[in-house]
Amino acid sequence: MKVKFFSIIAIALFVYGCTSFTGIGTTNPAPMGNTQEDIKSGDAQIENLISQMTIEEKVGQMTQMNLDVVGVGDIYKLVEPHRIDTAKLHNALLNWHVGSFLNCGGHAYSREQWHSLIGEIQRVATTETRLKIPIVYGIDAIHGANYVFGSTLFPQQIGQAATFNPAMSKKAAEVTAYETRAAGISWNFSPVLDVARHPAWSRFFETYGEDPLVCSKFGVATVQGYQGNATPVDSLHVAACMKHFLGYSGARTGKDRTPAYIPEISLREIYLPSFKAAIDAGAMTVMINSGEINGKPVHASKDILIGLLRNELKFKGVAVTDWEDIIKLHMNHRVAPSIKEATFLAVEAGIDMCMVPNDYDFSKYLIELVKEGRITESRLNISVRRILEMKKALGLFDHNAMPSVQAYPNFGSTASQQLAKDIAAESITLLKNENKVLPLNTSAKVLVTGPAANSLTIQNGAWTRTWQGVDAQYNDESKNTIMESIKLIGGSNVSFEEGCTLYETSNAAAAIAAAANAEYIVVCLGEKPSTEKPGDIDDLTMPKAQLDFVKALKQTGKKVILVLVQNRPQLVNEIVNDCDAIILAYEPGDYGADALADILYGKINPSGKLPFTYPRHNQSMIWYDHKYTETLDQNFGNNAFQPQWPFGFGLSYSEVVYESIRLDRDTLVGPNIINVSITISNRSDRAVKESVLLFLSDRYASMTPAVRKLKDFEKVEIGPNSSKNVTFSLRRADLGFIGEDMKLTIEPGDFDIFIGERKASFYYKNY
Repeated sequence: MKVKFFSIIAIALFVYGCTSFTGIGTTNPAPMGNTQEDIKSGDAQIENLISQMTIEEKVGQMTQMNLDVVGVGDIYKLVEPHRIDTAKLHNALLNWHVGSFLNCGGHAYSREQWHSLIGEIQRVATTETRLKIPIVYGIDAIHGANYVFGSTLFPQQIGQAATFNPAMSKKAAEVTAYETRAAGISWNFSPVLDVARHPAWSRFFETYGEDPLVCSKFGVATVQGYQGNATPVDSLHVAACMKHFLGYSGARTGKDRTPAYIPEISLREIYLPSFKAAIDAGAMTVMINSGEINGKPVHASKDILIGLLRNELKFKGVAVTDWEDIIKLHMNHRVAPSIKEATFLAVEAGIDMCMVPNDYDFSKYLIELVKEGRITESRLNISVRRILEMKKALGLFDHNAMPSVQAYPNFGSTASQQLAKDIAAESITLLKNENKVLPLNTSAKVLVTGPAANSLTIQNGAWTRTWQGVDAQYNDESKNTIMESIKLIGGSNVSFEEGCTLYETSNAAAAIAAAANAEYIVVCLGEKPSTEKPGDIDDLTMPKAQLDFVKALKQTGKKVILVLVQNRPQLVNEIVNDCDAIILAYEPGDYGADALADILYGKINPSGKLPFTYPRHNQSMIWYDHKYTETLDQNFGNNAFQPQWPFGFGLSYSEVVYESIRLDRDTLVGPNIINVSITISNRSDRAVKESVLLFLSDRYASMTPAVRKLKDFEKVEIGPNSSKNVTFSLRRADLGFIGEDMKLTIEPGDFDIFIGERKASFYYKNY
């Protein structure tokens, strides 16, 4: 099939190359400037409101508070069932003029309870405040409307990326937007556009993997799914929020919110493209990185937030901090001697809204700073205008800003649930299948075991009904665990023993005994759900108890099928040879177990491919787009790059053969296009879905080239004993890299194309 687009990253790099951004972590201004102008929007309603607002009311619009602040009870200890404290709400809206709220009181709510809570806040805001400005409510709907009971839970982002099918993620985002808006919430803090460059990072599972192009394409698809095509955004969609601008995932240690040291070339080539692509796609808001780059906290950097984000990338929407980030400028980063000075730094740097979230210090100090003349009122106008424009674009000024629960009849629909299962099915990645041990026959005797085999919490991961996702009381018990899904197919031929927990082998004996009556053992290993700081780890190695358990199972002489359900790629090199088959399920969501069981029994042909490089050792974490010097081994050969499984790897039950690559020309001149075609053959009697990845290698360049870079991909379905032709188009910009001048550089020379195991070459000359 003909691919009619070329890579987003090429477009992004071309645009980035137009100007040079310098001064990250320094006091040097960006060439395009790091100041903002108070330019009126042209919207009479918004300008009329701004002209009437007091300093206090403007500051209130820039303030975002935690729901707990206006709830009955104490912060983090609300009285159940959660409800609004009228006196606290009046204080927030009538005295402090708060313009935004977020979060839930520790766990998910029903749609009805959300409507009760937000409806009361919105009622007071639109009927009792002086200017009747509605509030905007934000939530982290990360893999579905995860804070709304009964919503559809999809695989986490890393699993969605493994589909290499952005169209499916767009559909998932549409469902998420619909089900989030059904709860009365119009702002979603998603997608995460950080590129995962450290496998130990606790938010690895929230990303689309290690490649900028994959992150760009999935990011654009998700933004479009959340926001829809209408302007203003209709009541079926929400405002997307790009997270986290910029370099958050590049922490040197892999620990959450620790310093990143990123050369500008890497910043532009690796971390920036996904944000640029999403901005061009119309993303309405952005959340700023909590961390620091090269010694400068991002939320205090004019160079990044104004010079780069506003002036170079032309972002027009709302920039919000993450949780307590202005406080952290004082308490953690130590760049401000007080919270008041931290407020000054962040607002001057370009923050529009502060996720405070639990007190009124930000408002108090910002009011003081304006009255002292240190921050101008016109500076407030810039942010307030963006916030009011967002609210208007979301339809919040309309009389039906809180549509009824009944207005969303497709909430949690069968079609949405099937989509979640389909995405899981296309994400699950077969990594080993020795002697074609899979698929299983329904008559086979199967023992299901391991800590992830009967756990919806491990299956769903963090951001599932609660922040960390570990409180099982909020699980939907009508959904199947892996063990339950396998039993639905295998029936009485399937037995279960947990065998071990995440960290202990106290029940191993029972599983070993049960293995005597089985032909196959499906052992499901995993990781405790976690995210952000609670997810920091010191070692990527799978816990010893789980490794020892697999070794013991191997001694039974039965066929061992390993299923990995995890936040990030834990090291399993000790047991790879002990397993006859290995499947990576990621965190596949409520319907992932059903998809996995169908794959195990051959009802579905697996088609997932790794969106990251799966490491073999703790000290050998090298990305797929590494440099040639990283391949040099101790014997002076080129075998140092030995991951457990490479980026883009994934097996199926079919024999898929890549025929030779065909180019429509052997020399690319100037602005012309080179078309690259390949025929993919399915030499089996079952249909297969195959992700076709095109890599490009620049043989020689003035800046050391990567061994290869992904330039395009397409997922195709090939019928039994059939072939399909896939064509990609490469353009001049696809050949470029960021040069020493921080601009896109395209040099004449030889280039190699790799698709599967096939290779072709061409020469590029300018004109």
